[in-house]
Amino acid sequence: MQIIDSQIHLWTGEQAPPHHWRAPFRMEDALRDMDAAGVDSAVNCPAIWDADANAYAVEAARQYPSRFATLGWFDLSVPRPDDFVDGFVAQPGMLGLRFVLVMPDQQRLLADGALEWLWTAADRLGLPVGLMVHPALYAELSRIAARHPRMRLLIDHLGVGPFTKLPEAGELVEALLPLARLPNVAVKASGVPSMASDDYPFASTHPLLRRTFDAFGPERMFWGTDYTRMRCSWRECVTMFTEELSWLQGEDLEWVMGRGVREWIGWR
Repeated sequence: MQIIDSQIHLWTGEQAPPHHWRAPFRMEDALRDMDAAGVDSAVNCPAIWDADANAYAVEAARQYPSRFATLGWFDLSVPRPDDFVDGFVAQPGMLGLRFVLVMPDQQRLLADGALEWLWTAADRLGLPVGLMVHPALYAELSRIAARHPRMRLLIDHLGVGPFTKLPEAGELVEALLPLARLPNVAVKASGVPSMASDDYPFASTHPLLRRTFDAFGPERMFWGTDYTRMRCSWRECVTMFTEELSWLQGEDLEWVMGRGVREWIGWR
């Protein structure tokens, strides 16, 4: 079984948000820890707090094309030419995009239709687009996904922010589940230990995972970590899924642990 982490962040600067406590996190750091944990590959979402992270992501994917692929970002408030996305994703290892849309100004961009050019480009190119988005925008996101069926959306962290724990995390997951009716929307089961009210194997979160699995199915729920903010080991993030979820077995487990995200982002 191939194990692919659906979300990590690589960056070289010393600065990072306080909830990302492994800083900096370079490709050599990731490869060392991935090898120790039995993780074959990882989807790098370049750190939005490091202006050089996209360039570093391209270099990581160029040096280690079987270990790293990238969903890159750019400033959505800056006007772009029609072919901007085409050139952006032509970079080595740049298989798609990923954006954070949680602050009020970011939410307005989505709600007001100002990003229609982006969705149109992603649909034309058949791109995956990762999103960390406020639940209040799920209705609009549903309409966007329906209008652009070739764009493949993937939602971060079961729709739960990095500081939210149970029971509130459960309410946010329930708000996300209706999006499962759209075949071009998938979800990353990443960052799950941070939601838990207990220690490993984080049994308090297992019902959330089962509810998400039942809604999205094994081909649209992707294991991941957001490793640099986890207080547990990368290996524990793996075995939480591979050894502690009795209902996740066989081919379903293979899809969740790597096959699904590889297919979704087109990482050949």
